[in-house]
Amino acid sequence: MTTAKRIGFFLGPLLFIITYLFFPAELISPTAPKALALAVWMLTWWITDAVPIPITAFLPMVGFPLLGVMKISQSTAPYANPVIFLFMGGFLIALALEKHKLHERIALKLIRLTGASGNGIILGFMLASALLSMWISNTATAMMMLPIALSVVHLILNDAGIPHEHNNKRERKFAVGLMLSIGYACSLGGMATIIGTPPNVVFVGLLNEFYGIKISFAQWLVIGLPVATILVFATYFLVTRLLFPNHLEKIKGSEELIATRQQALGPIRKTEKLVLTIFLLTAFFWIFQQPLNALLSRELFNDTIVAMCGGLLMFMVPVDFNKGVFVLRWSDTEKLSWGILFLFGGGLCLAEGLDKSGIIPAVGQWIGGQSDFSIWVTLLLIVISVYLSEVMSNVALVNVFVPVVFGIASVMNVNPILMGLPVTLGASIALMFPIATPPNAIVFSSGYIRIQDMVRAGFWLNIVSILFIWLISISLVNWVFR
Repeated sequence: MTTAKRIGFFLGPLLFIITYLFFPAELISPTAPKALALAVWMLTWWITDAVPIPITAFLPMVGFPLLGVMKISQSTAPYANPVIFLFMGGFLIALALEKHKLHERIALKLIRLTGASGNGIILGFMLASALLSMWISNTATAMMMLPIALSVVHLILNDAGIPHEHNNKRERKFAVGLMLSIGYACSLGGMATIIGTPPNVVFVGLLNEFYGIKISFAQWLVIGLPVATILVFATYFLVTRLLFPNHLEKIKGSEELIATRQQALGPIRKTEKLVLTIFLLTAFFWIFQQPLNALLSRELFNDTIVAMCGGLLMFMVPVDFNKGVFVLRWSDTEKLSWGILFLFGGGLCLAEGLDKSGIIPAVGQWIGGQSDFSIWVTLLLIVISVYLSEVMSNVALVNVFVPVVFGIASVMNVNPILMGLPVTLGASIALMFPIATPPNAIVFSSGYIRIQDMVRAGFWLNIVSILFIWLISISLVNWVFR
């Protein structure tokens, strides 16, 4: 256990006791010190990772009833929120894509389409990473793309057909640009869909919990897809043209390497076709659920039902019925990110406790009362979200910060989506440090990236991302959710 974890392990309960004993109950409500004390404990453990993050997420389930903040029936309900099952269905679909290597086949085809030059290869890896991260874990995507990228870099180091005197500089810039682009594209691609990254799901759940407002898969796609697409191409331009230009023309042997990997996968198998069919059907119903509901004159489909139907079909569609072989078997769920699902529940429970105790309304009243709403308030909140996510889990950040933003929006009498959604998108922009996101850490482990490389690239990309998300928030978000 690291020193930070050891300190955090004891600091969390200590801060709980201090807050519980010394926060004035008359300031907000009698339950406010209890809820705030537990929130401080959770936040300390989340930041220091003193115990597994999902375990910390269970603290409010037992803590709030014991402290008298809410009943056990109320504290357990958020752990069964429909949004959690939306993500669970997405996890099951992603599990099938990974098990049968359909995601690798898609990635290799995209990489092969973009050419064999240095920048072409980087673009191919970025598009493949972003596209896959829309549907499966960005961590899993980064893990899959890294060995393929390392093979390409290794190929260049051995024989790239470049004059020897230019090898070191050009090769290094290509390697750094490629690794950074993969890590960044994995994070940015997840912004496109509700299930693409955990903060999106948390925000949708909190919005429904606080206001009863539901954002559909299609509505999110209208915002998320343009944001992700433009930021991916902006990242490509900055990395390949300004920060780490490699000037590599056609790389000898790269096409053969990708082709060899494709051939190793063999012709597309029956199981892959079944997975692809279920995946496309699920995506179709996610996108067109509203027109279908209108056609049927009833609310038959919603995101959670569609996701769980797609996930369940993976266990029900037979590959070989006589042998009892299906696309997925229950043992495959050992690889499912159960901890993330519990983390969602814990975040929703914490937010509900802070709301019931009056803390969130009080903070919103204090901050919102300082000034009238303006587009500059949203910009400030995005900046806070982006830079806090550099040093703490973006899921934990959204769990704690978005309810506060909702409180500010309520005081200012503003649609909570107009402030909360940009803040949530900003939480995915953690591009400066290896510890900020799993994809950053994975590509940093390649050994080709120095800390200063990631800080330099992330600094400029953070600024570009903040400005673009802000512009989207005062234009497209305002238009869609007005």
